[in-house]
Amino acid sequence: MTSPLDKARRVIIKVGSSLLIDQETGQPHLARFAALAADAAKLRAEGKAIVIVSSGAVALGRRALGFKAGKLRLEEKQAAAAAGQPKLMRAWEDALAKHNAPVAQALLTFDDTERRRRWLNARSTLETLLERGAIPVVNENDTVATEEIRYGDNDRLAARVAQMLSADVLVLLSDVDGLYDADPRTSANAKHIPEVRRITPDIVAMAGGANAAGVGSGGMSTKIDAARIAMTAGCATAVTLGDQSEGPLSALSLGSRATWFLPDVSPETARKQWLAGALKPAGIVRIDAGAARALKSGKSLLAAGVTAVSGRFERGDAVDVIDPDGARVARGVSAYSSEDAVKLVGRNSADFEQILGYRGRPALIHVDDLVLI
Repeated sequence: MTSPLDKARRVIIKVGSSLLIDQETGQPHLARFAALAADAAKLRAEGKAIVIVSSGAVALGRRALGFKAGKLRLEEKQAAAAAGQPKLMRAWEDALAKHNAPVAQALLTFDDTERRRRWLNARSTLETLLERGAIPVVNENDTVATEEIRYGDNDRLAARVAQMLSADVLVLLSDVDGLYDADPRTSANAKHIPEVRRITPDIVAMAGGANAAGVGSGGMSTKIDAARIAMTAGCATAVTLGDQSEGPLSALSLGSRATWFLPDVSPETARKQWLAGALKPAGIVRIDAGAARALKSGKSLLAAGVTAVSGRFERGDAVDVIDPDGARVARGVSAYSSEDAVKLVGRNSADFEQILGYRGRPALIHVDDLVLI
């Protein structure tokens, strides 16, 4: 089949510690950084937006701080992450600088993708970085995360980032070239599964144990969990071998062995379905006829076309949009609280800063956060 990577507009690439860190020296594996940077830069040159979700901070930091092999206590892991994160970013920056690709660090916690307001803030930051042509390098903020409120692996974090950004493809680079019906390291008859369209109990049972290298925290089971999250957002997920000299993403485009988890809908359709059915509206925004026509033509909802606001809601809550005849025409995620939205009724975005005391966003509901009913 044609690789979904070819048509993708947004690609999330997750790479783990076992691929990035040299097992002998505990230092960055420069050849792999170089191959991945070349792949990412090539995709960027093709007009794709690229985000890298990178492990490796704890592995780099534990050697720098002299921690011995074995499981670290929470405070030791957090200290290792603090010492290793600058080294990790330096390796990515050096590798991508050769391709004139600007790099940005984004450290996320569990709350940043699970709490609505923080989710919106994180998304806005990443969207702005992508608009400016940067390649964000995302990692979990292990320095402040605790065992109770953390992802525990970057596979699921990468899936949440893919969901947040409505990505088309998530690539999980691994030490195996996909999913097998048995562990290929112990079974010579293990059969490779090239494509999965539905994650059934049988598929989950094939996941087996953790990875062979023993450096990272993930395994095939976490990759299936990540694929499930991504599929619900309309994002295709590939699990493929990360250690390929020609570049794992270039190889994937050329049809190298991988397991593709393929969703039934596009990211746009998945998001519209979520907006329409999954969110309970917390308020109502009434609009004039001109604004109703603008929405139907695919535009954002501007405050100038709003005639009234009712209900109590916060930024990031869902609201119903009602036309002059009293019909519900849309549902969307408000960029403002009800308290601020009331102040903006009928006003031009150029006046927002003077009215609110801060600049804010030009649209009350952006078209990407709105679905017509």
